[in-house]
Amino acid sequence: MIAVVDYGAGNLFSLCNSLSYLQLPYTLVSRPEQLDEADSIILPGVGAFRDAMEKLLSAGLCEPLRRQAEKKPLLGICLGMQLLFEEGTEFGKTQGLGLIPGRVVKIEAPGLRVPHIGWNETHRGVPCPLTEGLREGEYFYFVHSYRAETEQRYIALSTEYGEKIPALVSSGSVYGAQFHPEKSSAAGLQILKSFGGLKK
Repeated sequence: MIAVVDYGAGNLFSLCNSLSYLQLPYTLVSRPEQLDEADSIILPGVGAFRDAMEKLLSAGLCEPLRRQAEKKPLLGICLGMQLLFEEGTEFGKTQGLGLIPGRVVKIEAPGLRVPHIGWNETHRGVPCPLTEGLREGEYFYFVHSYRAETEQRYIALSTEYGEKIPALVSSGSVYGAQFHPEKSSAAGLQILKSFGGLKK
């Protein structure tokens, strides 16, 4: 069972539809104790880093998510991926969940539109269970104004948009997709299918 964290900072409709299409059992959770029963966790997110962290804090989910990430797979999507890092810089510095070393900074893409919206080609980095079955150069759908700044050893996929942008990151059983797998056609569904097959 996949726990999809519903904390008021994500559009869950497309994600839940994709999980249903893949026949991956899931449940929406909003309370810390509900995380205990899950085999894995997805943390979606849209909006601003600071606002999302405040919502997680007010729901009492920050420490439980940190504890659960030590023993079961966790996937952050879009803003949810950014929250996995130590710090965000949107509207001032804000502490993140600290599950992956690094911080989240504004995209610097002179001459290009920010936010970055659309399909972008990705390139492989470090080996990762979620990229098995994917070809080099797969395209995924992005919508974001900020990017992760982290070490190469955590970057499983990267893309280019004025600068190198981590597209898929991993550390232990913690994974983060800057793109929206649920809106990225067959390649995105493969990411979700691979995540659904991970074990505690």
